[in-house]
Amino acid sequence: MHSLLNITGLSAGMAVTLLIGIWINDELSFDKYHQNYNSVAQVMQNQTFSGEVGTQPTIPMPLGEELRTTYGREFKKVVMSSGTGKHLLASDNNHFAKSGNYMQAEAPSLFSLKMLGGSSDGLKDLHSILLSHSVATAIFGDKDPINRIVKFDDTASLKVTGVYEDIPVNATLHDLEFIVPWELQGNAVKNNIQNWNNNGWKIYVQMADGVDVNKVSAEIKNSKYDKSDNAEKKFNPVIFLHPMSKWHLYAEFKGGVNVGGRIQYIWLFGIIGLFVLLLACINFMNLATAKSEKRAKEVGIRKAIGSMRNQLIFQFFSESVLMAFMAYVLSFLLVILALPFFNNVAGTNMGLPLGNPLFWIAGLSFTLVAGLIAGSYPAFYLSSFEPVKVLKGTYKAGKLAAIPRKVLVVLQFTVSIAIIISTIVVFRQIQYAKNRPVGYNREGLITVETRTPTIYGQFDAFQHDLIQTGAVSSAAWSTTPLTESWNSVSNFDWEGRDKTGTQNFATVGISKEYGKTIGWQFVDGRDYRSGTGGIDGFCFVLNESAAKMMGFKNPVGQIVHWYGYTFHVIGVVKDMVMNSPFTPVQPTVFFMNPGRLSILDIKMVPGVSVNAALKKIKQVYKQYSPGEPFEYKFVDEEYARKFDVEERVGKLAGFFAALAVFISCLGIFGMASFIAEQRIKEIGVRKVLGASVFNLWKLLSTDFVVLVLISLLVASPLAFYLMHKWLQNYDYRSNISWWIFVVAGAGALLVTILTVSFQALKAATANPVKSLREG
Repeated sequence: MHSLLNITGLSAGMAVTLLIGIWINDELSFDKYHQNYNSVAQVMQNQTFSGEVGTQPTIPMPLGEELRTTYGREFKKVVMSSGTGKHLLASDNNHFAKSGNYMQAEAPSLFSLKMLGGSSDGLKDLHSILLSHSVATAIFGDKDPINRIVKFDDTASLKVTGVYEDIPVNATLHDLEFIVPWELQGNAVKNNIQNWNNNGWKIYVQMADGVDVNKVSAEIKNSKYDKSDNAEKKFNPVIFLHPMSKWHLYAEFKGGVNVGGRIQYIWLFGIIGLFVLLLACINFMNLATAKSEKRAKEVGIRKAIGSMRNQLIFQFFSESVLMAFMAYVLSFLLVILALPFFNNVAGTNMGLPLGNPLFWIAGLSFTLVAGLIAGSYPAFYLSSFEPVKVLKGTYKAGKLAAIPRKVLVVLQFTVSIAIIISTIVVFRQIQYAKNRPVGYNREGLITVETRTPTIYGQFDAFQHDLIQTGAVSSAAWSTTPLTESWNSVSNFDWEGRDKTGTQNFATVGISKEYGKTIGWQFVDGRDYRSGTGGIDGFCFVLNESAAKMMGFKNPVGQIVHWYGYTFHVIGVVKDMVMNSPFTPVQPTVFFMNPGRLSILDIKMVPGVSVNAALKKIKQVYKQYSPGEPFEYKFVDEEYARKFDVEERVGKLAGFFAALAVFISCLGIFGMASFIAEQRIKEIGVRKVLGASVFNLWKLLSTDFVVLVLISLLVASPLAFYLMHKWLQNYDYRSNISWWIFVVAGAGALLVTILTVSFQALKAATANPVKSLREG
């Protein structure tokens, strides 16, 4: 039993550390697939809106040429990119929606894409396309794709001039499935090549050898400001470089300052992993120490028959190291079993790095050290006993001998309770944000991103046929999905506007059926009534935040000017959570858009089978757009994905909390067993004198309950400080209630009492005659 507890506890701790170590290595190696990892950066900008500095990755197109000409010495390459998202690729009546970008010709070289066929220079041809290996295989199968023709968005026929290796999952550009020439955008490029006000493009650069990124950032910070007109200068644009080495772990900005990002989770789980491993090592040492005191007589006999001290030291070290290596082997089995679950929760695709020598060196070295530390007490302390005293029974461990073990138990439960408290706070924050009113009805709502104008040109007939199926109640168009905000502007004007201010608004173009389809909620005014270009064609619907920013006390009827046109406000709707559920809602203006809209919103009839409804919708969709795959998204699922990071943190923290408690309970179980065995004679005497089972149970349990209460007192302020700091990352956040600490403490106490009770009741119900004889 002693060996089983020892090996199981240590192997669980090692398994946790292995899993976290593999995950941290995967996170730290993000984007290192690219050979130019240390020299590539993205050009970004800070702008000031309504007194707040915001950071955005998109910039004006002419900045690319400005960087090439004015700052050419600082860069090896400057590459423009746009059009991130899915596009339609077709060949031989096979249609695929794949993610890709418009990029300039040097992009494959800048990102060091590994070409499997053709040439990366193919992008210099306006009518070319580069495909990833998986997309080329999906479209052409086993045939050679080079020089074959692909229809792009049903508008252009492009020749495959190159195939590159799929970019791995742990890279920012992992979903870059194809690249088409930058110039293929046509008028979008021609009309914006000198437009410093349209922030709709991305720029990537490769630094020249020996150039410092921070120094160049300081040099180019005013490159946009100096070229902008007075209207744009009001936003005080500041250009800077964000290195590829920071894209993944340092992606969050607040007030124009990089405040970190996923790096905080690296630290969080790294610390948790170390603590869980520490718990396992404490158990290992604690149980080894407790058990060793029972072996004093064995040491005395061995010494009496001639064993040397160094032989005893070697014996104890050998036993300890052997158990540590057995735990190491078992931890591998646990990791292999847990890895699929861990990958699912963490959203990764990791494996054991068995081919990495450092992995084996680190693991084996740690195992050896853990075994040596755990065996050090019995090796040096017990081997120093005088055999005469031990064999006569005059050896006593002393009152202070138990203090180190009690301190270790307190440390164990301090860590366990702190992790439990933290896990509860994380899940409470997630639930708090999930319960936030979203301002529309997500149930039965799907969105379809269309890539051809076929349906839009005959929408009334399309909507009629959808409703006739009995599976759809309404349908509408919009320029952005309900769960995202793609466009923002600051050129609205109205009476009473602060001319020195820099207010920024999200804009969403919609069709007249939009409000009915999504179920938005009016607080004032009315919805659109007529079609595009009719009575309501020049009218706005504002959300509450937009009405507040504009300073309207009575918004309905107010006049707003935009691009030289006059618009009337006809209604105000409740704020809709379209971006992060943890941040304030962005002021948003909804308008009737006469141009082509790309997002199709469809509301299914409640009570109709979802599968049956989707089949009917697909049939109608294919009638109107036969060349486009029917790819839909459930709005409620897309909204739920906004909690992915926090939920992963919560699940992983809960998993580690359970393991920490399990390891601590193994230690408590072993300690209770040792103490019950040590006090067996005392228990027998007390039973003979009339002590009840309850009194004996209380006698053996009280010490452990006191230790857990001390742990709770230590863990509570520590966990409060750490989680309070974590919650500051969210504008929309919950508080840390007192009951969280009560629940965590009560849970730890309950688990402790249940664990101790098994050994306590076993000792209390034992035959006292047998106990006195053995004691």
